[in-house]
Amino acid sequence: MLLKGKVAIITGAGSGIGEAAAKRFVSEGAHVVIADWNGEEAERVVAEMNAAASGAQRALAVKADVSSEEQVKRLVEQTLFAWGSVDILFNNAAVVLPKPLEEVTEDEWTRTLDINLKSVFLMIKHCIPEIRKKQGHIVNMASLNGVVGQLQNPVYAASKGAIIAMTKSLALDYAKDGVRVNCICPAGVMTPLLEQWIGQQPDPAATVQALAEMHPLGRCATSEEIAQAALYLASNQSKFVTGIALTVDGGASLGY
Repeated sequence: MLLKGKVAIITGAGSGIGEAAAKRFVSEGAHVVIADWNGEEAERVVAEMNAAASGAQRALAVKADVSSEEQVKRLVEQTLFAWGSVDILFNNAAVVLPKPLEEVTEDEWTRTLDINLKSVFLMIKHCIPEIRKKQGHIVNMASLNGVVGQLQNPVYAASKGAIIAMTKSLALDYAKDGVRVNCICPAGVMTPLLEQWIGQQPDPAATVQALAEMHPLGRCATSEEIAQAALYLASNQSKFVTGIALTVDGGASLGY
């Protein structure tokens, strides 16, 4: 098992990529903390995982707004109380804001940057003392939007570009401690968040077709495929990899 005996915190793990990563990590031997603002969904994921493990307590649900420093502190404290360490941090929580910049309110800007970017700062700040002890791993969820941009999605793209830059800086800062820091840059992933956005478009069917055509492989990724990339970066399969922005995009960044 790739993560036997490891303790992982995954933010935004009540659905989508976070949920898929949590289930994948547990299948590889980890104990996982499911952190999500939606406590009911976090509890659902934990119940499914523990049931699959024949009742063994392999996962813990913690309701938390990871853009709040006090709630992040409590999240880390609960993790340490339950399992005594933090070996892996997967910063996955995010929201989108698809609209032209001139239509974005100050509150919307602040909320998006707080959830997408400030949360990464806070989670690393409060987890790094424990991760350093174990020479653990940090995986941040960025996006292809942070590499190449996206039409009418400037605030989300800005938050993800910042995550890529911070990942590279922290990889340098923590290399001396044996801690690796990497990020993942997906293109389209068929998550509940993307499905919600599709449903808001004037022609959802045409939007699905356009998303498929954007990827040379002919479709969006599944949450499980991105979770597999997270497992790679969170395990010793990538033990000489740090500071990378790993594109998992079905060829979407190639341009033709």
